[in-house]
Amino acid sequence: MGKAVRTGPRWETFLRGVVRRVPARKVPQPWWIPRRLLTVVSADVDGTAGVGAVWIVWRPKSPRMREHIALLEWYEQQWRYVGGGSGPGEDPFNVDVLDVRNGGGVLSLTRSIDPPRSITAAPWISCVKVSLGQDVDHVLVGARRFEKPERRKLIAVWTSPCTSRGARPVIVAVGRDGAELSRIGPHDSLDTHTWARLREEL
Repeated sequence: MGKAVRTGPRWETFLRGVVRRVPARKVPQPWWIPRRLLTVVSADVDGTAGVGAVWIVWRPKSPRMREHIALLEWYEQQWRYVGGGSGPGEDPFNVDVLDVRNGGGVLSLTRSIDPPRSITAAPWISCVKVSLGQDVDHVLVGARRFEKPERRKLIAVWTSPCTSRGARPVIVAVGRDGAELSRIGPHDSLDTHTWARLREEL
């Protein structure tokens, strides 16, 4: 995405509150913030990896709409803001089955210039924004399962070796009957359903 989002104690406190709601399966949107001012589209926490991601839209119905992605890491016994990015908000669009877009990435706070925790050995924290079609029941991001949210948009976060930071997990959209509807591989630009539709149109 574009330049980094705002930083500071209040911003970090807000993000911590959002990611703490995820394991409790609570709605990530803080009750005291009007959605017309700020909408938390989705938030995700990978408890095993100790990382989290928050997808935010400022002033979603305004010409000044901005989209922000924030990445966090459980570090020194607390959630820490690691980095993120921002850019113009996307206009609403219809998704047939599966749409996956890069949400950005950042090096883990465990990085160090000294061995054995050198920069190349530290994990890379990545995320994707996923939009789902009406017929999708849930989506698999690697070994993790995500139920389809009401708004059909979600963010998923993971860690990988810094040397393979360009690769994402395999993402699979699954229907209500358990059948695979589409998938997108680690380096694919389009999902299998979209490729099949394009081939039919040629």
